[in-house]
Amino acid sequence: MQITLDYGRGKLSVDLPDDCDVTVVEKTPIPVLDAPEAAVRAALAEPDGSAPLATVARGKRSACILICDITRPVPNGLLLRPLIETLMASGMAADAITVLVATGLHRPNEGDELAQLIGDSWVLEHVRVENHFARDHDAHVDLGRTPGRGVPVKLDRRFVEAELKLVTGLVEPHFMAGYSGGRKVIAPGIAHEDTIRTFHNAAFMGHAKATQCVLDGNPLHEEQLAIVRMVGEVFAVNTVIDEHRRLSFVNFGEIVASHGAAVAFAHEATRVPVARQFHTVLTSAAGYPLDRTYYQTVKGMVTPMAILADGADLIVASDCSEGLGSPEYRTSQARLLQLGTDGFLAEIGARAFAEVDEWQTQMQLRPMRAADVSLYSEGLPAADRPLTGVRMIERISEAVEASFARSGERSIAVIPEGPYVVPYLEHNQVVAQ
Repeated sequence: MQITLDYGRGKLSVDLPDDCDVTVVEKTPIPVLDAPEAAVRAALAEPDGSAPLATVARGKRSACILICDITRPVPNGLLLRPLIETLMASGMAADAITVLVATGLHRPNEGDELAQLIGDSWVLEHVRVENHFARDHDAHVDLGRTPGRGVPVKLDRRFVEAELKLVTGLVEPHFMAGYSGGRKVIAPGIAHEDTIRTFHNAAFMGHAKATQCVLDGNPLHEEQLAIVRMVGEVFAVNTVIDEHRRLSFVNFGEIVASHGAAVAFAHEATRVPVARQFHTVLTSAAGYPLDRTYYQTVKGMVTPMAILADGADLIVASDCSEGLGSPEYRTSQARLLQLGTDGFLAEIGARAFAEVDEWQTQMQLRPMRAADVSLYSEGLPAADRPLTGVRMIERISEAVEASFARSGERSIAVIPEGPYVVPYLEHNQVVAQ
């Protein structure tokens, strides 16, 4: 039989043996909005937990609108113009409005990529669109430290000093912060590297509740909320999309309340009950734009862990057209190969200030300790392959057959959307080891 996985800008077809038992793990279809543009404007006028945007903007002289970077498929082409037009209709000058790309420690989005990210030439023609640079010390305002864990809070000056602070984002499962969007677009989105490297250290990343779909008790989420409180009044536009990237949900309002409502919608849509664990699991890295690097591919490895039998084979398909990731991530992966798992964890656990991107290597160790991980990638350069730390495969079908032979069981779970779907054990049924 043939199944398809999200891969690059399209689909990857995989032939599976006709005699195997295939469990496809996918979201229950969610309704899409028939008139998405009208839905966005309605959300701005009928908010969650605040006055309408037109009322909120009245009398404000400047605004900063945060958007996610190119790694997130946020429907900016639907969101930004209605936001900006509402601000201008409320009396704000176009030159007082800044759209700020919340890059965190990722690279900037520029040129054609920036135009693609914005999705509407009108926006680029009417307001400033700029990138955040986490390493530009003078571009940040120091707000002190969070009261609970003492995280240093340094945020982009353009956002902190704007009279009206707006956040846009996509709410989806996130393998560290529980869910993306909302407060996460602020930190790490427009945070200084000191802030990011503190609450991405080994202690935070190693916490049992720093995982997908968990907010209660998640230390990253708690610190992000603390940072929002230090910033003051912030409003958010939150979206949820279906498997075809169509708008299913949009709301606007005070950042915590409105994000919480979007999380409630996404929680029901993205978590999928599975009856048992499997010795063979095939998944993706969700296709473009998430699977452009191996760094982002790690999310697809972590998300299905609940349905991995002990010592299972986890097979991941990811295009990786841009290679491994940042130079810092390359260094981190090389340290893992040099030190081994225990040595690497001992090294990073000794410091409160993480090296850039080593947190992704730490997260990769979770599935590597539970399963034998294999990667299929047509785009990953040969020089990068040894640094993945996993087995590279040329044919998924052969890897599946080899897994069946090792386990003696001809059943497989397939997750076409990768980390956008979160499987969980319906009745806590663990397979016999």
